[in-house]
Amino acid sequence: MKQIKTQDAVGMALAHDHTQIIPGSFKGVRFARGHIVQPEDLQALLEMGKETLYVYEPHEGMLHEDEAACRLRDLCMGPNLYASEPHEGKIELLAACDGLFAADGEALFTLNMLDQIVIPSIKNNLAVKKGDKVAAMRVVPLFIEEERIREAEQAVRGPIFQVIPWQNLKAAILVTGSEIKKGLIQDSFSPLVVEKLSLFPVSVERIEQVGDVLENIKSAIEEAIHSGIDLVLCTGGMSVDPDDHTPEAIRASGAQIVTYGTPVFPGAMFMLGYYPNGACVMGLPGGVVVGKETILNLVLPRVIAGQKLTKRDFAAMGLGGLLI
Repeated sequence: MKQIKTQDAVGMALAHDHTQIIPGSFKGVRFARGHIVQPEDLQALLEMGKETLYVYEPHEGMLHEDEAACRLRDLCMGPNLYASEPHEGKIELLAACDGLFAADGEALFTLNMLDQIVIPSIKNNLAVKKGDKVAAMRVVPLFIEEERIREAEQAVRGPIFQVIPWQNLKAAILVTGSEIKKGLIQDSFSPLVVEKLSLFPVSVERIEQVGDVLENIKSAIEEAIHSGIDLVLCTGGMSVDPDDHTPEAIRASGAQIVTYGTPVFPGAMFMLGYYPNGACVMGLPGGVVVGKETILNLVLPRVIAGQKLTKRDFAAMGLGGLLI
């Protein structure tokens, strides 16, 4: 950084913000830190009383913060994202469609361990709308050694972030409980499930009351799968009580079970399984509808985005899984 006459500053980068005050009209930054002085800027700077300026001198092997942010953008930005223009050294990534925000957490951690590079994002596996901001990136200094950016580019394989569009799915809700099938009490479970599904392009093709008999539950699941249903949601009957047969019926229907039980409250007795044709089945305990955030809120967006969850995915939910 050095101090030079304003007339000699064309092509140089300003070392700090320059504020202009026009009484009753304007007060704010007229020329921001890092701005490259243009010939047409000289008159305004002189009118602001800037006879001299502090500027940064370009050096070989150094990158301006905007250029460095562009390099980080190219490293991080994946499908269905678009980027803002650099502003004061920062670039933001935004969703280009509705879908699931997905990030490579390990790669992001690696980048943020590097000195003078900062890349924040929203939480992983969140549902986002088109236009939502999902991540940002910048370097700390106004100028950074290009070698540091090369180090970042060599440390990870991009892209780091993407948005996975929703799939259009057909769903069936199978309501267990003999008391509901007999009309002794009203079904209050399935309307809440329908409400959660309404946030996504999921068509609820059927809502069927199947009672408590294991064979009836099993047959209803099989019929739904054979009819082209992509997502079967079985409500209730998921505890370890001897008269709760939903988990056994799901197993008997031929599903490959990923998990029965999750380290997430509410929803610890949740079950997830897949069929050879790619269809998915969920066993929903009562806890999935008692709170605003439950295991269903964590799993449903990922399933609708086409992710095939594993036991490892569920184990990772334990950190932050107490949804209070």
